[in-house]
Amino acid sequence: MTDLHVYDTTLRDGAQQEGLNLSVSDKLAIAAHLDELGVGYIEGGWPGANPKDTEFFTRAQQELRLQNATLAAFGATRRAGGNAADDPLVRALVHSGASVVTLVAKSHVRHVESALRTTRKENLAMVRDTVSFLAGEGRRVFLDAEHFFDGYATDPAYALEVVRTAVEAGAEVVALCDTNGGMLPSQVGDVVGEVLEATAARLGIHCHNDTGCAVANSMAAVAAGATHVQGTINGYGERTGNADLLTVVSNLQIKQGLSLVEPPRLKEATRIAHAISEITNVPPYSRQPYVGASAFAHKAGLHASAIKVDPDLYQHTDPQAVGNDMRMLVSDMAGRASIELKGRELGYDLAGDDETLSRVLRKVKDLELRGYTFDAADASFELLLRREVEGDVHDFFRVESWRVITDARGEEEALSEATVKVVAGGERVVATGEGNGPVNALDHALRRALSPAYPELDKLELIDFRVRILDAAHGTDAVTRVLIETSDGETSWETVGVAGNIVEASWQALVEGVTYGLVRAGVPVR
Repeated sequence: MTDLHVYDTTLRDGAQQEGLNLSVSDKLAIAAHLDELGVGYIEGGWPGANPKDTEFFTRAQQELRLQNATLAAFGATRRAGGNAADDPLVRALVHSGASVVTLVAKSHVRHVESALRTTRKENLAMVRDTVSFLAGEGRRVFLDAEHFFDGYATDPAYALEVVRTAVEAGAEVVALCDTNGGMLPSQVGDVVGEVLEATAARLGIHCHNDTGCAVANSMAAVAAGATHVQGTINGYGERTGNADLLTVVSNLQIKQGLSLVEPPRLKEATRIAHAISEITNVPPYSRQPYVGASAFAHKAGLHASAIKVDPDLYQHTDPQAVGNDMRMLVSDMAGRASIELKGRELGYDLAGDDETLSRVLRKVKDLELRGYTFDAADASFELLLRREVEGDVHDFFRVESWRVITDARGEEEALSEATVKVVAGGERVVATGEGNGPVNALDHALRRALSPAYPELDKLELIDFRVRILDAAHGTDAVTRVLIETSDGETSWETVGVAGNIVEASWQALVEGVTYGLVRAGVPVR
């Protein structure tokens, strides 16, 4: 178990996720992050099968400087009735420049006869011929036995013969694939143990998450003797995704003491997961194990009281092991301990300051009763706490008034125009802005009004806008909660506004977002 392969297939299998479309430059950037993480193998794609993957391997030879990982090319066994040496897709694997080739082969008799439309004997010949040819060309060969678990249930003798044939031909690893994602951990563990005993092959595991068990199945395979684990960063993949490699590695390394990646590299897991999310343009999943923003977030007052004594009482591991951090969420469930710990997180020592703790707690509970939510808007709570502790030291500007008009003519698109009157930097400023909606127009007008005094705002961008009706029974007369996410290009924060008017709630959240951006940047009041 000291030589357990960590094999990433984000760039190939993960890229099959619905809505995910990676350019060659995206793939090169992700590969560099995976190398930072310290994975052993990076599956780059299928050269020869599509121009993008062919270009990736061409550019990788010049542009990728891998320090830890080995680049693998993915492909398939030769065509039925042909010869591996003459198959153009097999030749493309050789020309890719990758030292490792991972071949997918059929191990399920129904797929052999119905999908490939060939015989069992010819399928074995395809495996033997392709593996031996690539090994003869100096390539290390791994074989993905597709649909293995379903095939083993249908005809175990034939599935085992595919494994034996690949190993005898020179394959270093045979990865057993739960291609349909329908297995459960006990099934996977039993089958891996039986295959290991029957073949003595080095086995790997490749799981999909259709039963929600991809990580558990991968771990069951390792427990049964597999020494090669495949997965994708953030669990990307078609349908419900692949095994999340970050969770698998963290479980095996932190919980079971196996050595997969260097500990300092594992401490970069959270940063790398989020960096790859930025490249894929798939929002990070906040509740993702280990690296999610909520993975070590605590909301209940009872939890906070215990964590104040010992953080390990409500945390299964040290979040810093994966580069994450504990967060205290403040809500109507909060107690004084929650406020104190959150204050400490923000740099305020409120221990023993009963008056401030009680005042902040009352305010939070009152505001949440009216519809505010601070566990989803940390930035708004930080501003509230700063005002309660420091006073109005962060009043960067004063709003005199604002208004917005939306004009629609005939079938033309509706356009909005906003006017904002503020006092900032000792000057009274009136500014207007146009946008495709009232919030967009207000955002432009507010930036235009404040930019002369605070040019730092040019970096800020509104990146998300969410609306929730709080009392639907009142219909269009209901109270509305708006959450706005703002970014400075490096990180982002959320602010909240609540009002009977959706535009007013949006304005509140918008002003909070801009104010927090100035606080975060350390800008002095002018």
